[in-house]
Parts: sequence; C-alpha cells; structure tokens
Amino acid sequence: MKDRRKFSIFISSTYEDLKEERQALVGVALENNFIPVGMEQFHAAPTSQWNVITKMIDECDLYLLVIGGRYGSIDEESTMDRPL
Repeated sequence: MKDRRKFSIFISSTYEDLKEERQALVGVALENNFIPVGMEQFHAAPTSQWNVITKMIDECDLYLLVIGGRYGSIDEESTMDRPL
C-alpha cells in the first residue's frame, strides 16, 4: 500500500453562531482524509492566543474561512493604538 500524505486544513470562523457548520466541515474533512484543525482543538497556553493561532495556520496546508453573521472578537493585547 502506498504512503499517502494527509493534508491539514485550518477551519476558521466565529464559533458560537457556526458550531453546526464547523462540525459538519470537520466531518467532511475527515471523510476526505484531511486533518481538520480549529480553535476547539487548542489548549490553554501562557502565550497570546493570536500567537497560537498564527502558528497553527502557518503549519496547515489549507485555510478555510467560513463567513457568517458575526465579526468575532478583539484581542485587547494585540490591538493597535490607532482608530479603525
């Protein structure tokens, strides 16, 4: 049997409003031999969540952005001192 590489896919969205959609995408990813990665798999860390997220995104092969009706949240530590 050939060794087949499995690709990782980072599933990104707001969480609360898209729980069912995210779960469905995880199922589709697994059915198609992808390794799903998302915030729900992360553990609490002493470092900034933004650092954890960007590291995981950089290590994934694919990035899937799911856009819904919410905008997410702002990490007060990483905001700039300028108006948006």
